[in-house]
Amino acid sequence: MWAFILRRTLIMIPMMLLASVICFIIIELQPGDFVSQYLDNPRISPDQIRLLRERLALDRPAYVRYFNWLKGILLRGDFGYSFAYERPVGDLIFERMGWTVGIALLTIVFQWILAIPMGIYSALKPYSKGDYALTIGGFIGISIPDFFFALILMYFMLKMGATSIGGLFSTQFIGAPWSFAKFLDLLKHIWMPLLVVGFSGLASLMRVMRGNLLDVVGAPFITSLRAYGIPEKKVKRHAIKNALNPMVSIAGSELPNVFSGTIITAIVLNLPTMGPFFYEALLNHDSYLVMAFLMFIALITQIGNLLADVALAILDPRIRMS
Repeated sequence: MWAFILRRTLIMIPMMLLASVICFIIIELQPGDFVSQYLDNPRISPDQIRLLRERLALDRPAYVRYFNWLKGILLRGDFGYSFAYERPVGDLIFERMGWTVGIALLTIVFQWILAIPMGIYSALKPYSKGDYALTIGGFIGISIPDFFFALILMYFMLKMGATSIGGLFSTQFIGAPWSFAKFLDLLKHIWMPLLVVGFSGLASLMRVMRGNLLDVVGAPFITSLRAYGIPEKKVKRHAIKNALNPMVSIAGSELPNVFSGTIITAIVLNLPTMGPFFYEALLNHDSYLVMAFLMFIALITQIGNLLADVALAILDPRIRMS
């Protein structure tokens, strides 16, 4: 197993290089650059624009800027400089990384804790009232965009008299040192982003689990187990274990999906995550900040797939890691 993990880790290196080239090319295809926003400003002369472009190294060829950026990462761990914030990109991302990763992991745990038992119940009691209720709820969750669901929740919370909606803390706790009162205030706020971000993924995972288990329950080996007189509880246990295998494969893509698919939702709920930060960087043509975010998503995707492969091999001994 360790040889497999080492081999997959080494493969990640050329994949990350390829991802960096593709991301840089796509960003370069975007019309204009950071200085373009000052072209229509009558108070800034063409000479000032030229000097600003030289100071930010935007006058250099694209391949030179790419190799300088890559060299800075490999030699100094420097992800570049944010044009808009005038600060190192690494510092800006590090400030928001904790909340981003924390909310993403809590969302995935919320999804899986509910989706697996709901899918099992729906598959073991097909076409019952509970199955129909979960199916309708699943279709609603898949159909409603996250940001629209956030707006609906915020509307009803206001109607119920809530005064502090959005964000992760009430006004008096923003910037305050950690305390038990601040932790309780966090619990009062964090349920909304977990529910909003996790609802559509929860519905989708529940439907996948239901479909997998229905296929396994109807498989010939399940019929053979029943024919041998094995107790129904053990039969169901075998069926559920086999139905979980495709779910583990899906888990590898869940983390990057939570990161990249909830940018608008994070803006609506005023969350201190990297999503709104990435959106502002795109609008400002802050290329190195955008590159760092995209490379982070690429790294998370590869790590997620690696962990999913390892978990699948542990769950199913029939799979050989060759």
